[in-house]
Amino acid sequence: MAKQPLITLRPDAKGLSFDRPTAIQIFGFVRDAIISMDLLPGQMISETSLANQFGVSRTPVREALIQLANIGFVEVLPQRGTYVTKFSMDKILEARFIREAIEVSVVSYLAEHATNEIIVEAERIIAEQKIAAENNDPLAFQKLDDNFHQTLANHTQYARVAQLIEAEKAHMDRVRCLSLQEQDQFKRVLAQHTAIIKAIKSGVPDKAAKAMSIHLKDVYNVLKVIPQEHPEYFV
Repeated sequence: MAKQPLITLRPDAKGLSFDRPTAIQIFGFVRDAIISMDLLPGQMISETSLANQFGVSRTPVREALIQLANIGFVEVLPQRGTYVTKFSMDKILEARFIREAIEVSVVSYLAEHATNEIIVEAERIIAEQKIAAENNDPLAFQKLDDNFHQTLANHTQYARVAQLIEAEKAHMDRVRCLSLQEQDQFKRVLAQHTAIIKAIKSGVPDKAAKAMSIHLKDVYNVLKVIPQEHPEYFV
């Protein structure tokens, strides 16, 4: 019998609230469980089990799973059920390529248009990431990582830039979170983020571009290890 998913609520989560749509909240909980690998690649997800766990009907659960399918975290197989998608090496590498093309342009632009506001905001996020690293909290660290990149994108004043980055990062999210369990990975990401901000502050676009490129190419190091350690996670 397939293992039934149980979503582990984080300490700061208080379950479902009445001030936000139920489907959106369930989407968030299940997404976090997938990213943190509480729900593993290839694992079946039962609508009934989730509905019982959250004390709701199957309708908002189904809506949440549709949203997760749209960003590539689950797949619905007719007559078989809903499963957490496995890692696709091709999609991870494609997403990394697209993100580098966009985010190198982002930091190059910011180096020429740097403001005190963006520097202060980015350095605050890095400080919070250090705390998450000290607490050995990969999920919190990754959410702050996302916030770091989204903040940089938002300061270009081009609305679709952040949206494009958000759309592509889903294929990298889980492997990135899994990589944070590797030795020194927290330290490496923090050093890379610090280098990016330092380069933006320098006002030299080429330096900022190089710092971001190095950061986004770091996934290659991860992909040398994880497929060997967890081949069952990949298609």
